Amino acid sequence: MLSSMARGKSRRKSVDSWIERLARIGYATKGAVYILIGVLAVLAALSSGGKVTDTRGAFRTLYSEPFGQVLLGAVAFGLAAYAIWRVTQAVIDVEGKGRNLKGLAIRIGYACSGLLHAGLALSAARLMIGERQQDSEQSHKEHAAAVIHMPFGTLLVGLAGAGFIAFGAYQIYKGFTCKFRKRLDVGAMGEREERWLMRFGQFGLAARGVVFGIIGYYLIHSALHYDPSEVRGIGGALATLAAQPFGKVLLGVTAAGLAFYGVYMFVEAKYHRIRAH
Repeated sequence: MLSSMARGKSRRKSVDSWIERLARIGYATKGAVYILIGVLAVLAALSSGGKVTDTRGAFRTLYSEPFGQVLLGAVAFGLAAYAIWRVTQAVIDVEGKGRNLKGLAIRIGYACSGLLHAGLALSAARLMIGERQQDSEQSHKEHAAAVIHMPFGTLLVGLAGAGFIAFGAYQIYKGFTCKFRKRLDVGAMGEREERWLMRFGQFGLAARGVVFGIIGYYLIHSALHYDPSEVRGIGGALATLAAQPFGKVLLGVTAAGLAFYGVYMFVEAKYHRIRAH
């Protein structure tokens, strides 16, 4: 019996170890993608050869580089790892969110994030093998058009927009209050390292919140005007900023924030307190 219990503990420890590795790989991969999106947009703001793009655009940029297929394969694996971690968070409730209304809402959010990143991993894998990918902005518009023409479709798109705005506002709040700090093993950081890493998180979350707020605004706008062509993704949100007065400054600051968010994801990869059960 003791031997059976020992084997059970050993298997659980092995599973926990693998889930932790997948989580850390996933956070780092997500960070790398955001850094690439941010750097390309900063270069565009500086008129230095960059471009405003989103996740799929970042994939295409990687694919065009030497060893592009290898890089995309690594990204696909990393995003799949992140998807597994998010689903694990949702199903096992590793962060103790509970089964009350708030806790279930957070866990459903984790599950949705997992499905989204699984789709991104599949997109990267398909591009890796040479399959052509539809432009993200056009894909967003087509999906919005399909939903808008459904019964209560405009209501659904409008609610999605409100959700994006609420999520963006929460990202800004989380950055302003350093709410993300409690998930990190701060004791393992030096004092100076902690101070800088907190700043990266604050700036990065604020920039991400702005981008998601813009996406939400245009979803609501498209619902109110029954016009799916108004829908924007990350690339469209950044392009909207660039089109404003002082657009290059707005684009540059927000894009730098997205790159800093990517750096913050590497902080999560190293210092996130991960429990697999």
